[in-house]
Amino acid sequence: MALLISGGILTWAGFNDPQEINGTLRADATPAAETSSPIADEDWPAYGRNQEGQRYSPLKQINADNVHQLKEAWVFRTGDLKQPNDPGEITNEVTPIKVGDTLYLCTAHQRLFALDAASGKEKWHFDPQLKTNESFQHVTCRGVSYHEAKADTASPEVIADCPRRIILPVNDGRLFAVNAETGKLCETFANKGVLNLQTNMPDTTPGLYEPTSPPIITDKTIVIAGSVTDNFSTRETSGVIRGFDVNTGKLMWAFDPGAKDPNAIPSDQHSFTFNSPNSWAPAAYDAKLDLVYLPMGVTTPDIWGGNRTPEQERYASSILALNASTGKLAWSYQTVHHDLWDMDLPAQPTLADITVDGKTVPVIYAPAKTGNIFVLDRRNGELIVPAPETPVPQGAAKGDYVAKTQPFSDLTFRPKKDLSGADMWGATMFDQLVCRVMFHQLRYEGIFTPPSEQGTLVFPGNLGMFEWGGISVDPDRQVAIANPMALPFVSRLIPRGPGNPMEPPKDAKGTGTEAGIQPQYGVPFGVTLNPFLSPFGLPCKQPAWGYISALDLKTNEIVWKKRIGTPRDSMPFPMPVPVPFNMGMPMLGGPISTAGNVLFIAATADNYLRAYNMSNGEKLWQGRLPAGGQATPMTYEVNGKQYVVVSAGGHGSFGTKMGDYIVAYALPDDAK
Repeated sequence: MALLISGGILTWAGFNDPQEINGTLRADATPAAETSSPIADEDWPAYGRNQEGQRYSPLKQINADNVHQLKEAWVFRTGDLKQPNDPGEITNEVTPIKVGDTLYLCTAHQRLFALDAASGKEKWHFDPQLKTNESFQHVTCRGVSYHEAKADTASPEVIADCPRRIILPVNDGRLFAVNAETGKLCETFANKGVLNLQTNMPDTTPGLYEPTSPPIITDKTIVIAGSVTDNFSTRETSGVIRGFDVNTGKLMWAFDPGAKDPNAIPSDQHSFTFNSPNSWAPAAYDAKLDLVYLPMGVTTPDIWGGNRTPEQERYASSILALNASTGKLAWSYQTVHHDLWDMDLPAQPTLADITVDGKTVPVIYAPAKTGNIFVLDRRNGELIVPAPETPVPQGAAKGDYVAKTQPFSDLTFRPKKDLSGADMWGATMFDQLVCRVMFHQLRYEGIFTPPSEQGTLVFPGNLGMFEWGGISVDPDRQVAIANPMALPFVSRLIPRGPGNPMEPPKDAKGTGTEAGIQPQYGVPFGVTLNPFLSPFGLPCKQPAWGYISALDLKTNEIVWKKRIGTPRDSMPFPMPVPVPFNMGMPMLGGPISTAGNVLFIAATADNYLRAYNMSNGEKLWQGRLPAGGQATPMTYEVNGKQYVVVSAGGHGSFGTKMGDYIVAYALPDDAK
């Protein structure tokens, strides 16, 4: 059977992919204006390298001509592996940061490490002693944040105590300030270095509110949001966004998206609003405008919304621009109306100054799960690239409704046509036939087909065409690198009723698991959400399922688009297929770009870090990883040598090999 499946894959891999595009990017580059957060070329001091989330490095020691010579420079093992009480979705998604001669990174359990950037040797580590349980939906840490105290905003006591600090978010709702030199807590911050983010939360059960992404740090303020449990109930904790004094931990402001007055701060006897929409992905920041841009999630429960309030709908699945000093709303733009598909904004927005009609315009790029990239003037939220409101399928589940139109950006990776039975694929004739039968049994009228008891095909699927890896923008060439994927899901509403196993005993406690029936307590339906798979555990939609691509941001055109990834290693499905054909695989993680005309990406379900020519998408190099690389890499220079670093720790629900590795690559000393 394995030979039969491999033969089917090989047969498909030999055909041309009609979705691929073979073009060449412009070579010209105009030096971009200095970013609003200028940083040393050799550093990577924030999650997206800069606060604008560009994931671009001006380094070019490693370039398109010599990247094929890359060798492993060092490997560090954190020792952090899955624990008995962890949920299935324990993930290693960290992008380290680098300041001076030190790397800073967090593990899945939020253990913080400082490493020598040249050797990978440990300088110190800090353990927040996270204790997980069944309430946690995820255990992950995408990164940490860095701040240097300055005399004009910090007291002498603060500067003496902690002149340079790492801000570490922890999944149980704590925030730590750690001395970047020593690994000791900053005693002058909050309660001896620890800030309790559960204060005034309506439900303080650990794991229901999880800060999983690094906060934005301004000269004065920590801006932090967090994840809440998907599809659990109508009484979930708040998705409030807050600003704290970066030196003392004092609450400066709050923005509670589901409240009638979002900026109201509750008294000690009151709490923030149940079921406020949350912002779980990293944010971006423009220091010149003092605006922080937050990608918003959907109001939970995600897949039925008949009882949502106008306040809960107002900012869900939107781009939110807040004043970082006051928390006041500057503008918002909603990318999905009355979201019933969990099609929220999953990635850090990217800020860049782009030439539009001969003028330089401050732009925000917001990649969405739908495959749309929304492009707006970040000063006022006005669309730069049109996103016309377009009619979508109607016919909601009982008690719900469907928005009549949705915005569709003209800059998009969304498929040009809807799926059909002819798009169903199988490694054998048998599973192709079964996939076609299942396809015709599901409700499907294109994107935004409403959820149903019959079962609805969701395409793009719930993982989205874009996920938390985001995009990379080279501000000089004004080009972007993206890695969209195309993997359908099936959602099925399960009605409540007498004897239904979703009806819990009165004393039952919920869990954060995403497996099986997700209860959606408080609404008429539970829901199941699963990839659309054949009996062999392979996607029913024909390949490719994942691409690497480049866009010209002056013309808003996709210039090239290539399949990426093989089924050599574990896939996010029950059945591994150990063949090396370039199928184009699902991904979690994002790309980075460099002035050396090289982009780097891991992310795919096989265990590789890859390098591509940015101009034409030619694969130039790949390095084998010891475990799954579901993380975004980074690059830096120390002692005159450029390194590329990636976390290889695997992803629990994606099915890749787990581990605890941080792997660095560099050119050999005699490289040409």
